[in-house]
Amino acid sequence: MTTDLNTLLTALHVRIDDHLAPRVRAGRPPRLTDSELLTLATAQVLLGVHSEARWLRLVPAALPGAFPYLPGQSGYNKRLRAALPLLKRLIRELATDTDLWADPVWLVDSTPIECARSRPTVTRSDLAGIAGYGYCPSHSRWSWGLRLHLICTPAGLPITWALADPKIEERQVLMCILDADADLLADRPGLLLIADKGYVSAELDAYLHARGVDLLRPSYRNRAPRPGQALLAPIRQLIESVYDTLKGQLDLELHGGRNLTGVTTRIAQRLLALTAAIWHNRATGQPITRSLIAYDHRPGSDLLV
Repeated sequence: MTTDLNTLLTALHVRIDDHLAPRVRAGRPPRLTDSELLTLATAQVLLGVHSEARWLRLVPAALPGAFPYLPGQSGYNKRLRAALPLLKRLIRELATDTDLWADPVWLVDSTPIECARSRPTVTRSDLAGIAGYGYCPSHSRWSWGLRLHLICTPAGLPITWALADPKIEERQVLMCILDADADLLADRPGLLLIADKGYVSAELDAYLHARGVDLLRPSYRNRAPRPGQALLAPIRQLIESVYDTLKGQLDLELHGGRNLTGVTTRIAQRLLALTAAIWHNRATGQPITRSLIAYDHRPGSDLLV
């Protein structure tokens, strides 16, 4: 990504102002507009600050003069959770504004989103009855929380996503995602969807075939190999690199959400940061890399390194 954070945030702020109509509110207009709020939330993720209270204290030094008014931590948290529909809408707006949106190849996979570890926390959590236990092969352990199902392009641009109980099969969630957003498959002849063995299902094959989508996935060892299976390994690594960016650089696993709205908002916040960086770099002609801006919080250190 480009290291010119101010340019990215300025372009994002202008884009939000141009394409997101202001919400009608009772009473006085807010001192922090929706466009400023979403820009502020994106900058927080890009600079890697997990605590909202700490972030609001750092903003004047990190982005001097960019935000004339900053709310308190409670007000910022409430505004951000209430803006969840705007976060989702903006992710789609930015994605459709790139040339990558028309990519005829999609990747689909899921990854666990841990929300608790201790048994007392699980029983007291507001997510009880919504989240569940699931196994994470990359960590070789069971975790309690939700599962992020992501459809993206090979370049990492998010197309659509959903959070679900880990116990629900991946193929069922995929069909629900496509049913909920039926317009996604419109005007996409010859779309190729690449998945792993978790999406082995005759029902899913028939579902996608009826909608003109080809599914490329490996077969189980005791079944005949599918056409093109030998070419899947390097392609499958692309979506793994997207998850690695979300977890390793955008701190997906450190979301800190305590209820469904909080978790969803923080996931959307990170997907917005990823989409905004890709959108800006495609518009400016900068190459898409995985190096993010790092903010050094030590006194006297450079702001952007």
